[in-house]
Amino acid sequence: MDLRTEAQAWIADDPDPHTAAQVQAWLDTNNEVELKGSFAGFLQFGTAGLRGPVRPGPSGMNRAVVGRTAAGIVAYMRERNLTSVVIGRDARYGSEDFTFETAEIMSGAGMKVFVLPRPLPTPVLAFATNELKCDVGIMVTASHNPPQDNGYKVYLGGTADGINYRGSQIISPTDESIAAKIAAVTSLAAQPRAKKWTILDEDIIDKYINISAAIATKPGNLKIVYTAMHGVGTETLLRVFHKAGFQSPILVDAQAQPDPDFPTVAFPNPEEPGAIDLALETARNFDADLVIANDPDADRCAAAIKDPITGWRMLRGDELGVILGESIARTSSHGVFANSIVSSSILRKIAKHYKLEFKETLTGFKWLAKIPGLTFGYEEALGYCVDSETVNDKDGISAAIKLAQIATDLAEQGKTLQDLLDEVWKRHGFHATEQISIRLTDLSKVGEILGSLRTNSPTSIAGRNVVSIDDLAQPTDGLPPTDGIRLWLEGDVRIIIRPSGTEAKMKCYIEVVAQDCVAAHVVLDQLRAPLKEILS
Repeated sequence: MDLRTEAQAWIADDPDPHTAAQVQAWLDTNNEVELKGSFAGFLQFGTAGLRGPVRPGPSGMNRAVVGRTAAGIVAYMRERNLTSVVIGRDARYGSEDFTFETAEIMSGAGMKVFVLPRPLPTPVLAFATNELKCDVGIMVTASHNPPQDNGYKVYLGGTADGINYRGSQIISPTDESIAAKIAAVTSLAAQPRAKKWTILDEDIIDKYINISAAIATKPGNLKIVYTAMHGVGTETLLRVFHKAGFQSPILVDAQAQPDPDFPTVAFPNPEEPGAIDLALETARNFDADLVIANDPDADRCAAAIKDPITGWRMLRGDELGVILGESIARTSSHGVFANSIVSSSILRKIAKHYKLEFKETLTGFKWLAKIPGLTFGYEEALGYCVDSETVNDKDGISAAIKLAQIATDLAEQGKTLQDLLDEVWKRHGFHATEQISIRLTDLSKVGEILGSLRTNSPTSIAGRNVVSIDDLAQPTDGLPPTDGIRLWLEGDVRIIIRPSGTEAKMKCYIEVVAQDCVAAHVVLDQLRAPLKEILS
């Protein structure tokens, strides 16, 4: 089928007159650039669900793509006798339209459909999936992606494809099964539609708030600055803190309310340089004790502290993992601790110190959430699970209240979060971690970079000999295969290079273990430039 014929067929099947008219305008003006961009293949459905730019055609996020995806999920559900779904959404462009497009298709197929009442954090959807005993949960969100994007996360409530999901995100082979069903949808117009769904009331949200607030045990009066990064976290977090008896956090006013344009940040991700500058400015103005940030769908949690030497600084994701992990381990007589392979090795050592079980998984909470009896799990990209029984996924709200409690307890002892970190470093050595990310415009570069590392592996980097290399696509440690390379360098240095699962990026994760901070950062400084050259 040629491009014009494909575009005309798409217009005829598009339920949205606005996107249909846009494609028609491109046809009328022979705008091949836009047509080729929108008709470069169907937006790929994978373990992250869907994620891409909001634009017409099969290559973008729009009602037609979402409707076909919902129809594919319906076909998957019918094969497995799954009958119920709950749908949530953030406040991005298109999120409400995509929510009700999904609800109409699911309802038309005879499914029992629940819809969260307004834009809410992703953890509330994950909670609702289990609380309502739904077979499927769908969250319309692009998390921390740029403003032009939207996405579609899929959760399963019970057991499917031999996997006990327990309200967690899909993994292989479920994603391939759903993708095949989506590909088999030849006409969206032929799908029956209905408007029989239940808009959930506040009870489900109140229950999430009450359970999350109960994580705190002894509220204090620390001055905490909070930013929702223009996302949907503010209302829920404030209610959790209030219910827990904590004083209300100081809001970063310019970022407190949902705004799909994310006007004060280049990228709405707390990890990105400059993203929490306004929060740090607010902290200085109010002489605050702690800064907490969520990403736009509030499933990630970031923090900044007043370092006695350098002043206000962001905690690395691994540092916050140490703080939460060490604190939870001290009060756990048993349980399972876990992190992803790209996270620091420190949690394994903390678990061993407290005689707790430890497991390592592939990158992504979809893997961590499959661990039975997870007591604490984290990934360095600011994802933390402190209560898997309530939310079997990363949860930036419950992590925030847990962090506030830890900081409060330390303050009562005359200590700080930095003091807690220093105790762990003294016991296990200083673990310095850093991530280098290179944005790609040409995704073929991923194969070139990793192919070169596999066929022409370096024998040394920055003057340090490469001790061993693991091809993560051919694992030997029992983990499933994934695209990436792990290198071990002399001097207790670990490097992992892999493509991002959600963005057009190559990522390099470095860990250096040394006696102190200065020695570790000397090594990091030596490695940075050579590794950027490898990634370029």
